[in-house]
Amino acid sequence: MTWTTTAVSATVSALTPYADPVRAKGAEAYMKHVAPFLGVATPIRRRELHAAWHSLPQPTSSDVGDTAALLMTQREREFHYAAYDLISYYQWVLDAGFLPTFGARLLTTTPWWDSVDGFVNAMVSPLCLRFGHAYLIDEWSSSDDRWLIRSAITHQRGWKDRTDFDRVFAICDRHWPNPEFFIAKAIGWALRDCARLNPEMTAQFLAEQTVRNSVAEREIRKGLATVPQRQVVDRP
Repeated sequence: MTWTTTAVSATVSALTPYADPVRAKGAEAYMKHVAPFLGVATPIRRRELHAAWHSLPQPTSSDVGDTAALLMTQREREFHYAAYDLISYYQWVLDAGFLPTFGARLLTTTPWWDSVDGFVNAMVSPLCLRFGHAYLIDEWSSSDDRWLIRSAITHQRGWKDRTDFDRVFAICDRHWPNPEFFIAKAIGWALRDCARLNPEMTAQFLAEQTVRNSVAEREIRKGLATVPQRQVVDRP
């Protein structure tokens, strides 16, 4: 068997025994029925997956991508979560070709905020920090896909003192007038992080906007509120 076949089989075998129909029903409703669920709690999922993957031989970067893509074709949502768990677990083997090859495909297969944000944290943010991929982020930002746009906006989440503020603000400014909820929320989260790291620049960005984006503004002000003696001047 290939590494991918072995890894998918190990993943299915690890999670299936922990299916909980009652938990599954609640999770499906919460996630707007984007996919059926097994009903496996997150701590159990991660524990069992790490145990299942521990004995596997070392994969290549392509092995990880192919396996994540195949997991995304599985019916239950926990296997989609397992796709980004796998990427996080094998982060150290991923190369510069991983995100251009697999990124958009993974982000747009059965997409909802839960899977997209999981892939941003496990794949987009760390790989952009390591390899740049500025051209790819520009492509996603220019697309018509709300999930690729959301990923472009949040691609520096968790970078802390390595955050390129000009870059984040430029992408957020481009999409600021967009009323789509998941894009506006992404702007808010990205700039909430910036507010805690660079409150002056973030407050200036907010003050300079000529149209309202109440969803994003609310999140940004949460970040600014954590900075001592920082006041944000509201526009009328």
